[in-house]
Amino acid sequence: MQEALLVPVMEEQMEGSPPQSIRQKISAYRTMVWDAYRSKPISHWVLLLLSCAAMLIAFPASSLLSRVYFANGGKSKWIISWVAVAGWPMIALILVPMYFVLRIYPTPLDLKLTVCYIGLGFLSSADNLMYAYAYAYLPASTAALLASTSLVFSALFGFLLVKNKINASIINSIVIITAAMVIVALDSDSDRYSYITDHQYAMGFVWDILGSALHGLIFALSELVFVKLLGRRSFHVVLEQQIMVSFFAFVFTTIGMVVSNDFQGMKSEARTFVGGQSSYYQVIIWGIITFQVGVLGGTAVLFLSSTVLAGVLNAIRVPLTNIAAVILLSDPMSGFKILSLIITFWGFGSYIYGSYPLRKDS
Repeated sequence: MQEALLVPVMEEQMEGSPPQSIRQKISAYRTMVWDAYRSKPISHWVLLLLSCAAMLIAFPASSLLSRVYFANGGKSKWIISWVAVAGWPMIALILVPMYFVLRIYPTPLDLKLTVCYIGLGFLSSADNLMYAYAYAYLPASTAALLASTSLVFSALFGFLLVKNKINASIINSIVIITAAMVIVALDSDSDRYSYITDHQYAMGFVWDILGSALHGLIFALSELVFVKLLGRRSFHVVLEQQIMVSFFAFVFTTIGMVVSNDFQGMKSEARTFVGGQSSYYQVIIWGIITFQVGVLGGTAVLFLSSTVLAGVLNAIRVPLTNIAAVILLSDPMSGFKILSLIITFWGFGSYIYGSYPLRKDS
């Protein structure tokens, strides 16, 4: 849910024109990879590998835990929304020591920047709540597929707000991913749980798409804030933005929890939860941890590598979430859903292909 707040990092421009033959292309690619490897210390690659693993493990795990919460007796959408941001101090545990080790100072907070953080925090809390409704009514595999439309909205809002370019490949990816979601919608009878009504399933579908749209808007606005107000491509600044937005999202979500009396309701939920109170609190605690580990991993990937690699990992984690949901949660997986998954993966590939030259020309 929080991965929308991650700020894109510009890629370095590659020199030279691409070779013509396949053998030359392979040779040039090997040379480029080897040169890139030698240009960075081993610690860089170790951290990048750990960050990639965090994205591919933590994000699917957090999605599955959200579904486990509702499947085993959890009722509150506010609690899952709160879980998504309650781990924000984990980022502070990494950020604060950086000030001392690197001898740097926090970015000064002026009124405009603070207002932007508050606004993004509010949008993020609303986004988390929308996704909570989606996971309450949809199988985890279906919710993950629908959430992949955030890529479409990120491209559209990036074009409108940040003036990012859109080429034929990106337009192609938008059409392909949209078509994949239509297939899921037309096949709704095959994956609806028996205890979920038609109205609830439809609302879960709608909330997932709306959450993805808001997800894309937050991504574009975060990039706009970073470029216009922060303007520095350093890791601690990226973490500062992440922690401030997560903090304000936590504040808004906590207010919602208090107003709806869901803090008091956690005790009664825990007593009736399948597996008992221990299982209930394990789901909550591990949900908090995996959400933030995924966000930290994504932030590190974007800073250490590129948006292209982050896009590749985002593409991979969609089928990972689907496979894990089928194996661990016995999610229904019809032929149409498999087709939709393949088409979505194709759309991701088209988007990545279209994004790579745009980043080079930036």
